[in-house]
Amino acid sequence: MKAVKTGLLALSLGLATSLSAQAFTVELGDPAWDGQKIPTGMQCQKFGGEQPRSPALMLSDIPADTNLIMFEYSDRSFAPMDNGGHGRFGFALNEPVEKVWVEHVPGHSFELPKGFFLIEPHRNPSWDIAGAYMPPCSGGRNNEYYVTVTAVKFDGESMEKLATQVLELGRY
Repeated sequence: MKAVKTGLLALSLGLATSLSAQAFTVELGDPAWDGQKIPTGMQCQKFGGEQPRSPALMLSDIPADTNLIMFEYSDRSFAPMDNGGHGRFGFALNEPVEKVWVEHVPGHSFELPKGFFLIEPHRNPSWDIAGAYMPPCSGGRNNEYYVTVTAVKFDGESMEKLATQVLELGRY
């Protein structure tokens, strides 16, 4: 388990990268999310969110050797919460797949759905409730939110980033 944590830390810091030109595709899987505006109620609880959560995602054209998917939720408009500041977590693939539906992750909670694991909780628990994922929390200042999704090959000791996509979540 220590090797997994060390490898995940190295990967999240960008130390083990080797991207290939794969046609990895990431799409919003929830019709309430349009990539332009954060849906009403999906903001953090501090600003009136009601059971906020990340959007479900559809991943396709997943590189063949992928056995982990990494998610980094970010606020491009506020540097301390950019580059994974809203939470980093992974999703284990038990077998090679070309596409997978990834369910939403609840905000303000450390209880992740089956198959997910925590890499780094959101960086500002003093601003709002602690948890693996902090929903958009700018108070409606029109900040830009996005998720970076990375397909990874992990062999038990080392990791290789196979493909990465950035998906715009919208403004809040």
